Amino acid sequence: MNRDGQRNTVVLAGLRIAVGVLFVMFGQYKVFGTQFTLGGGFVGWIHSFLEQGAYPFMAPVLRGFVLTHARTIAFLVAYGELAIGVALVSGILVRTASLCGLIFMLALLFSSNYPGEGAPLWQYFGASLNHLVLALCFAAFVSGNADGAASLRPYLRRLRRAAK
Repeated sequence: MNRDGQRNTVVLAGLRIAVGVLFVMFGQYKVFGTQFTLGGGFVGWIHSFLEQGAYPFMAPVLRGFVLTHARTIAFLVAYGELAIGVALVSGILVRTASLCGLIFMLALLFSSNYPGEGAPLWQYFGASLNHLVLALCFAAFVSGNADGAASLRPYLRRLRRAAK
């Protein structure tokens, strides 16, 4: 690999690890605490999304499915965030975790970033920056060589070969 390609791989891996650390932080307090999963934190966020403006096609999903299965989905979110973070930091199953992260960010975007009916196109993007930026990072990790550097994957392969 040429120098520029190697530098790009290392930079993408650095971004992957940084996003992974954020998700480990977000996930660990939800998994190891009870406020989000059992104390109404998740339900509070869903109600906040509905009050502040979910996309019209998403509001019935939030009311009819998500709130109906709130506890199960809260645990799925908590453990999912932690798993995504661990995968990104370790460099193992990066594409799978990133695809899940992309889907998760799009679900959050459509649940909470609706700028309102008749808004100009640019406001849709401006209103969604908090989720859109991470969605774009996950898309880059899915399509790029994000696990090409700073990954435990090559070490695990060597261990597996040595064990045979």
